[in-house]
Amino acid sequence: MLRPIDPPTFTANQPETIRLYPLSNYTFQTKETQPEEDPSVAARLKRLEEHYEKHGMRRTCEGILVCHEHNHPHVLMLQIANAFFKLPGDYLPAQAEELSAFASLLNSRLAPTNPTPQDLEWDIGDCLAQWWRPNHETFLYPFLPAHCTRPKELKKLYFIHLPEKKILSVPKNMKLLAVPLFELYDNTARYGSQLSAIPHYLSRYRFEFVDEEGRVRRVMPGGEMLGGGGGVKVLAGGDDEPAEDVKTKPEDEEEYQNVDMKNIKVEIGKVEGMKKEDSTG
Repeated sequence: MLRPIDPPTFTANQPETIRLYPLSNYTFQTKETQPEEDPSVAARLKRLEEHYEKHGMRRTCEGILVCHEHNHPHVLMLQIANAFFKLPGDYLPAQAEELSAFASLLNSRLAPTNPTPQDLEWDIGDCLAQWWRPNHETFLYPFLPAHCTRPKELKKLYFIHLPEKKILSVPKNMKLLAVPLFELYDNTARYGSQLSAIPHYLSRYRFEFVDEEGRVRRVMPGGEMLGGGGGVKVLAGGDDEPAEDVKTKPEDEEEYQNVDMKNIKVEIGKVEGMKKEDSTG
């Protein structure tokens, strides 16, 4: 077989190269339940309206945390009460400084119960997307409509650089999932428009896939695929029901408005042990 022809260099104006570490490098735990502030979507929108009247536009920050399994990028996200998916983060206190307040939110969601100073450190990278809420409604847009001069909320999605090893602890009433990019891509029916766009946001980066011994095993784009990607994986929290079989709805979508959180049963599960797996092909 003839060797493929190498094309000319095609790396002009590339952003920084980012190293992704294997899922098995991280330790996943559970901690005390964190009840949702609002029992329903209507209550959540009512609180948004009250915030706007007192403080103006609400600022929300969420983090995109990426690792890899079998040399395929996986995004870490939360599943709330088996009802909808969400990135780690939340709205900021009205007068808080953006990045420090965002780090505090990440610690509230993901830091272990008895953290070390290192556990509380977050490397907050690029802002990858901004989603605007023009009105007190569930719809958000990746642009501010021309007629809207007083948006009610701005949500920013930040890339979070994960270190080689870290302990992540999720509240018992939530699941921490590792979702492969191919599962998110063009899957608005399951994940909504914001989360299904994450593969587009990440396509600008050059990734290095590092193994458990710290060796770079693959570079994307380019390089050989070593092993295949799996599906959605439950890392901690929730129950033993496979994530693929749970009927879910994306956050901030109109179809979710009729779901009353009071009537959703919260089941507390156990942490699944992290084990090194063979490639599933």
